[in-house]
Amino acid sequence: MDDTSTIRPLALVTGASSGIGLELAQLFARNGFDLVVCAEDAGIAVAAEGLVADGNAAVRSVRADLSTAEGVEELVREVTAAGRPLDALALNAGVANGGPFIETPLEDDLRVIGLDVVAVVHLAKRLLPAMVARGAGRVLVTSSVASLMPGPYYATYAASKAFVQSFAEAVRHELEDTGVTITTLLPGPTDTDFFEASHMEDTKVAQGPKDDPAKVAREGFEALMAGKDKVTVRSVKARAQGVLSAVLPHKAQPGAHGSMTEPQDQS
Repeated sequence: MDDTSTIRPLALVTGASSGIGLELAQLFARNGFDLVVCAEDAGIAVAAEGLVADGNAAVRSVRADLSTAEGVEELVREVTAAGRPLDALALNAGVANGGPFIETPLEDDLRVIGLDVVAVVHLAKRLLPAMVARGAGRVLVTSSVASLMPGPYYATYAASKAFVQSFAEAVRHELEDTGVTITTLLPGPTDTDFFEASHMEDTKVAQGPKDDPAKVAREGFEALMAGKDKVTVRSVKARAQGVLSAVLPHKAQPGAHGSMTEPQDQS
């Protein structure tokens, strides 16, 4: 990192090799941040090179599997090695596991919980105290409109996002008046590799309209910088799902949600 980098704020973005995470990293870079970016795939090095070429940001890439405690600690060590305070933290990495719960491999469901829940708590526990001690910091947690209702056919994902949403709101309350804000981003279906990676290509939701990840990231970034508590992406699909969660009786919610996530060969 060059001499000017010390006056730039530092942001960490997980799941930054593609999709919403990469778009968030680009927004941070364009808005004067240096970056630590992390993903489990080799594409993270390519993404980091692109971020450097796109602007003046100094970028450190970390390839780590955050579904494991070892991967999380490796990332924490890399952030600490930067020798600089962390100004923004975007906990974006996540995955689903599509299909009927009794048929999906146990290891895949546990990986969802490990990445979507345990890694969020682990990283927050390790990185938030320094932000609070400094009296400054911004945290963006990628939740989902799936958090608003039970989600048949990707049960562990929807449940994980419900946990993340509740967790983030609770910790935000605890950190009032500390100078540290926590914002949740609730996107609907987004045009990324999520559905392919989650074995959900043959669902109505995967085959329907999707939001541009650049739009989703922009709304999340703007909400983060404004210190808002949460932002639900302003798409028709996301708004509709939010409305359904508010007006449908709880008993009817799984059926409404499941009609979009059920594999078509199960119908």
